[in-house]
Order: sequence, then C-alpha cells, then structure tokens
Amino acid sequence: MYDMGDAEWERLIYQLRSGDCTPFLGSGACVGTLPTGTALSREMARRWGYPYGDDHDLPRVAQFGAIKYGDAVHVKRLVCDELDAADPPDFLHPLEPHGLLAEFPLPVYLTTNYDDFIFRSLKAVGKRPNVAVCPWNKDIAYAEKLFSNEAGWNPQPDTPLIYHLHGNLQDPTSIVLAEDDYLEFLTSLAAEGVAGSQRMLPTSILAALTRRPLLFIGYSLQDWTFRVLFRGLLRAVPGINRRRHISVQLAPSLDTSKADVKDVQRQLARYYEDWRISIFWGTAEEFCMELRRRMGSMP
Repeated sequence: MYDMGDAEWERLIYQLRSGDCTPFLGSGACVGTLPTGTALSREMARRWGYPYGDDHDLPRVAQFGAIKYGDAVHVKRLVCDELDAADPPDFLHPLEPHGLLAEFPLPVYLTTNYDDFIFRSLKAVGKRPNVAVCPWNKDIAYAEKLFSNEAGWNPQPDTPLIYHLHGNLQDPTSIVLAEDDYLEFLTSLAAEGVAGSQRMLPTSILAALTRRPLLFIGYSLQDWTFRVLFRGLLRAVPGINRRRHISVQLAPSLDTSKADVKDVQRQLARYYEDWRISIFWGTAEEFCMELRRRMGSMP
C-alpha cells in the first residue's frame, strides 16, 4: 500500500523537522472521532427525508435541506450541532494525526475541517496558535486585526496560524456545506485571482501555498471536494505547483472482479503527477505509523 519511496520519505521528514511544509487537513484526519462525510450525509438525509439515491453526497443533501427548510443557516447549525457533540481525540496518542503534526515547528496549518482539533493539539504542546476563517462570502468578517500584525503576516512555529478555508464550528454561518456554498467559494476564489485581492488568501496563506510543499491528510483524490478545491487553488494561485506535494490517500473502493486496485492506483498517480502530488496509499493512522517508524519514534 505504501508507494512512496525512501527519497520521498527522507525529503518529507526533513521538511517537517525544518518547518518547510504546510499541512492541509481534511475530514479523513478525524476518522474514529467524527463521522465521515458519507456517514454524516446519510444520517442527515435520513432525518430530512432525502428522497434520492445519492444520500452519500453531503453538499447535495445539505442543498436539499436548505430548500426544505428555506433557511441554509438553520441546516448549517444542525450539522454543526451533530459534529460539536463528539469528544476530541487523544492528541497524546502516537498515531493521532493532529497531535503528530503539532510536534513539528510549522508556522501555518490549513484545513477544510470545521472542528478545532488542530488548535487543541497545538495548545496541548504549549504553542499559542492564532485562528482565522477564510471570508469566502461577504457576511464573513476578514480578520483585519490579525493580518495587520506580525502574528498574521509572519506566523512563527510557537505562534502558528490556523486557517479554516471552509469555516468552523464556532460560526456555523461560515461553513462551506451545500452545493451553493461550494459554487460561491470557487467563484470568489476565481475572482480574487483575477483581481489580485488578498481578502480570501492573505500574504501568509499565499506563502504557505506557494513557497512550501503541501502535505494533504484526510482527502481522497476521487473526492469532489478535494479535486474542485485544488483545481480552484491552482487557477487562483499558479505558483502552488512549484513544490512537490504529498497526499495521504485511501485505496480506491472498486469491484475487484472488474478492475485491479494497483492498476487504478497507478492511473490516479499518473493523473495527479501533473499537480506534482506524490501519493501515500493508506489511512491517516497508517501514515502516522510509517512516519514515526522512519523517524525512529514509535513506542
């Protein structure tokens, strides 16, 4: 399952230890603590009486909920209540992704998750993180005070910056959830790229995207959210493909009577090679185990 070579692991470990890396966290980093996007989607579909066959598609189910109730914010609050009820993970566990990432001297953490787990994990190791939410629509306030100070435009490993691209639980109105939200997010991102504004992607976030390699944990290369997000970033921030990135990916779910898993993995790897993304095939926990083993820090 582990297709990364020794040289790629050596490079990644050096980058993490030297702070020359930007983690990019998705929902798969919270597996075992929060429901997966598919599980959450199916639960909300059941509650809202979603009548279609694609009940695994959370943006579509949320769009249905917004139409049913006539209030998109109400739907966002219901989803946030569901996620907020979960207990946080054990950040001291050696295979917990947030706790592991918090150990490294990294200045910026990017996430499309709504939870505050990376904030809590950084606090647990004595750091003083700052948090900002991407103002992807006009109702979300730009963190002007933070980004006008050094803590925002020049974050440091002891005072790292956490940037929520898709909102957070503390402000349900800020989350990107339904199909309309994703369309507005991408439209705003594209317009920002043309206009050269720094409202959605302030200077420190642009630097994190273009000057450092990205480590994606918790996404699927087959996932619509990941593909749309990364394509949008590539168009808005062309310099993102200057470095070599790594993505932790689950093996594709296939009918093995019709397709060979390894062949499909190779096809996907070739496809994303254009984006300069190397792939680790496995779960976030398996990635943490292999990373710790190679660093010689497994208990």
